[in-house]
Amino acid sequence: MIEKKTVCQIVDEWLEGKDYFLVEVTISPDDKIVVEIDHKEGVWIEDCVELSRYIESKLNREDEDYELEVGSAGIGQPFKVLQQYMNHIGKEVEVLTKDGCKFCGVLKEADKRHFVVTIQKKVKEEGAKRPKMVDEDLDFAYEEIKYTKYLISFK
Repeated sequence: MIEKKTVCQIVDEWLEGKDYFLVEVTISPDDKIVVEIDHKEGVWIEDCVELSRYIESKLNREDEDYELEVGSAGIGQPFKVLQQYMNHIGKEVEVLTKDGCKFCGVLKEADKRHFVVTIQKKVKEEGAKRPKMVDEDLDFAYEEIKYTKYLISFK
């Protein structure tokens, strides 16, 4: 069986000096290798082909037969690595917490421990006739969420 560590090292070699980053490598028991990469401005098919060829040049099909799939982290898919959070600062995201609460707002900041999303909520101030929309920053630890994903908007 092909080792995940080996594939990750090969991908890291290819990524060196490029603005792409590795999102995930999965290898199934029947040696289907799936490599997901991402880039702040999107992933080009030509680069996926180039990476695929690079990986194939480093693995020996005579020793181990495998199936290889190289692609981008899908738009609308949950974030898997910190760099995806960093690339989406200032954009709308959807967050689902482990206790089932869903929030939509603008990703304000992110670091290794947590991230902040600015949501809008209605608040009725004392003496006001109608509630008004106000911004509120929500701080999330990565352990307390099921997923965060980019919110596709057609406005």
